[in-house]
Order: sequence, then structure tokens, then C-alpha cells
Amino acid sequence: MLETMLVPTASDPEASEALAEFVRRHARLFVLTGAGCSTDSGIPDYRDINGEWKRNPPVTYQAFTGDDATRRRYWARSLLGWPMMSGARPGAAHRALAQFEAAGRVAQLLTQNVDGLHDRAGSRRCIDLHGRIDTVRCLGCERRSPRAELQLELRRRNPQWAALEAQPAPDGDADLDGMDFSGFDVPSCPACGGMLKPDVVFFGENVPRERVDAAFAALDAADAVLVAGSSLMVYSGFRFVQAAAAAGKPIAAVNMGRTRADELFTLKLAAPVGDTLTALAARF
Repeated sequence: MLETMLVPTASDPEASEALAEFVRRHARLFVLTGAGCSTDSGIPDYRDINGEWKRNPPVTYQAFTGDDATRRRYWARSLLGWPMMSGARPGAAHRALAQFEAAGRVAQLLTQNVDGLHDRAGSRRCIDLHGRIDTVRCLGCERRSPRAELQLELRRRNPQWAALEAQPAPDGDADLDGMDFSGFDVPSCPACGGMLKPDVVFFGENVPRERVDAAFAALDAADAVLVAGSSLMVYSGFRFVQAAAAAGKPIAAVNMGRTRADELFTLKLAAPVGDTLTALAARF
């Protein structure tokens, strides 16, 4: 087991210096980010400080594609959740990582988030592992279209639903339970009549092979790994940390709670990711 340093706050001088030294020693960082980077932007996360679900797990690919009622429920909730997601702005963690990239410290950023906020912050070496929620994909003809375009159609077809209020949930969802979704009108692809789905990887769905291969190639070329704001409970992200450890690459993490890879870290800061990365970026 590698030695792990746990500290309570990003302002701890010893912690800040340890992380800064980690970055100084490794010029080609592979950065893996998770939901903790986007909570400052108002986007809720799925898991608590122990890595356990805060709410019911998200919809699976099999349920979405195989059950009409599930799709109606998904799009009704998305109708109400999308405005919060589309209006979110990059937070401190996104801005700091874009600054690191501009300074030549980030060889590759791999995000498990689907909100596109790294892109909005200016990160250009970013792979969206799980896709982007701002794009809609037709499962029939593979046509891609903007999610904002679909929002207009959802509102036009379902004005009574659009008038409702609901608490935002992760990934553009909204808490809207105890409702009868049978009357919700879900549009089909305007080009072929096929089923529309957010262009994100659902649970039970495979990450596209070319995306995985590109991420592993970048990991191979990196000196070290920095995990930011992720519990790594989902295997699609955790496997990159596993591979880095197997290859003997040093791994640092900034995350407030328990992660699936705690035993693999060289250094772990139990501190707010936005504040910690902002302080770190100021040193470079």
C-alpha cells in the first residue's frame, strides 16, 4: 500500500506544499475528474462522503430503451432539470484545471462528468468519458442534435409539465416523483422517427471503444495521475486509476470523502476540490 496523506483543509500549509511538489515533479499529468468538480456550479452529485448513493441510482440503458414508461418519466424530469444544467457555469475547479493546462501541466483531462463545464472553462485536452448531456442522439439514424433544441419541442408538447417546479438532481435530472407520466408526450427523431436519447453513457451501457482507447493511450504517456472530485465508485473511471497503479505511476487525489481507490493513492487530500486546485494553480 502506498503512503496516503489525509488533511482536513486545503489551507493546511503542509498539504498544499505536498500537492504542489507532486505537480512539480510530474510535468505530464493525467487528470481524472468527477462530480465533486461541478457541485460548486450548482449541479448535485450522486454520492455522499462515504461513496454511497444519496438517491436512487440513475436509469439504466436497458430500462430506458426497453420501457416506454421509463422514457416518459426520464424526459418529463429532464424537461424540468435541463434549465439548471444548461445555465450552470464553470466553477473554481474547472477554471483551475484550465489554467493548469494553459501552463503546460496537464497532458490529458478525462472527465466522468457530462456537463461540459471543463470545455466551457477553456480546457482543450479533455475527453468526455461518459459523453455530453447537451447533445441528443437518435438511436435509429445516429443523428446528433442540440439538447436545447429538444427542450423547445418538449415544452411545446407538454406545456402543463413545463409549468411545474422541481428540485434539481444530478446530470440535468429533477426530483419529480408521485406523478402520472403516462400523458407525457415524448418526441421522436425528426429525421427518421427513431428513439431519442441523451448522448451520454447510461448505467448498463458501454463507453465507446475509441474513447476508452484514447484515454488509455494518454494515460500511458503521462507521468502521474491526479484525481479531482471523484469517489471512483463507477468502474469506467476507476479502471484508469487501477491501470496507473499497475504501471507504477504516482497517483494523487483531492476528494472530500472515501474513494474506491484510497489504497492506491500516493497522496490524498481530504479537502474541497475547488479551493484546493485554485490555491495550487496560483503557484504555477
